[in-house]
Amino acid sequence: MSKQSLGLLVAAAAFVCTVLPASGQRGGGAPIVLPEGPGQELVSTQCARCHGLNMITGSWGNTKQGWQDLFSSMVLLPKDSADSAAAYLAAHFPEKPRPKSVVIPGDVKVNIKEWLAPTLGSRPHDPLAAADGTIYWTGMWASVIGHVDPKTGAIKEYPLRPMSGPHGLTEDRAGNVWFTANTAAYVGKLDPKTGAVTEYKMPDPAARDPHTPMFDRKGNLWFTLQGANMVGRLNPQSGEIKLVTMPQPRSNPYGMVIMSNGNPFICEFGGNRLAMFDVDTMAITEYTLPNAETRPRRLAIDSADNIWYADYSRGYLGRFNPKTREAKEWPSPSGPQSQPYGITSIKDVIWYSESAIRPNTLVRFDPKTEKFQTWIIPAGGGVVRNVSVLPNGNLAMAESGVNRVALVEITNPTTRATK
Repeated sequence: MSKQSLGLLVAAAAFVCTVLPASGQRGGGAPIVLPEGPGQELVSTQCARCHGLNMITGSWGNTKQGWQDLFSSMVLLPKDSADSAAAYLAAHFPEKPRPKSVVIPGDVKVNIKEWLAPTLGSRPHDPLAAADGTIYWTGMWASVIGHVDPKTGAIKEYPLRPMSGPHGLTEDRAGNVWFTANTAAYVGKLDPKTGAVTEYKMPDPAARDPHTPMFDRKGNLWFTLQGANMVGRLNPQSGEIKLVTMPQPRSNPYGMVIMSNGNPFICEFGGNRLAMFDVDTMAITEYTLPNAETRPRRLAIDSADNIWYADYSRGYLGRFNPKTREAKEWPSPSGPQSQPYGITSIKDVIWYSESAIRPNTLVRFDPKTEKFQTWIIPAGGGVVRNVSVLPNGNLAMAESGVNRVALVEITNPTTRATK
């Protein structure tokens, strides 16, 4: 490799490191040493600038083209450097056998459009289908909020303060975009008209890892704090934040929905439990799911207030009735290792992603017929962590590992319905 190419590579890597947080990525224990071979020094020195090498050694591996596609979403390299790095990675970390994407045909038609986030390596985490038909997303590793207008393709990014680590996001009635700053432990409000950001800091230093935000009917913002084992409620008018701790340790409160009576309902990713909060008192009612190995990660809700959960650990789609406390489950099409993740309901039809398979799939489940239909996500998904429904019934997705945001146009008239 020429000195000029190496210089360009170092400059590119340095740029990425200004927007990607290194903390929490390296892991503990002895330093990881990559196998010897052409390209080893290039990969070990440059990749380790921004994340731990365990992200390579602990991965499922990839083909040469797959590795190149992956790191091209993180950093722009000179051609000879990219070829050398991809060849080395493919030789020493080839693609391992993993659950295959199962495609189930059906009558519903979809068209998936994808946009590459401007800041490489930003890792889009959550999407927000806004009321005006546009899509926002959190660029978690770059500390930006992204925005795309699907009609024009125009893309814009709003910078946050460094190391904010934006995670979940939602919208208020005035069109402000609210987000949880996962890394910096605050709740933020972005005014898209001006780019101004207002920060609401946690009243307790132990309140770390703010996660999923959602407004209740009274206009208060609820949010989970996974690492702190808490749930919070913010009054946007006064700025007051109230926090409650989950009854059981390491519950890891994660996804959230709002019931028809206004009560927030969450899943506990650290156990086989769901929980409902009284919207006024914040009192907690917990529900235990039948299988001890169940780990619900995201939730959806239908018009009958049934709670649908993506069982990340077992590869199941589940439905829980809070009134009867009855649960019913269906195996996800791609199997027990498919890791169902982002999930939502569109006119009582359930849509979710299978995040562990390559490529990720988009799954549709009709509770009336109990039939699945699935589609391959074109760019691979790279772990679709969350989805969001547009006013016209289309679906927005964030594709974390491939640095993209997507619009799923559902062309079957019977499925194009409002939330």
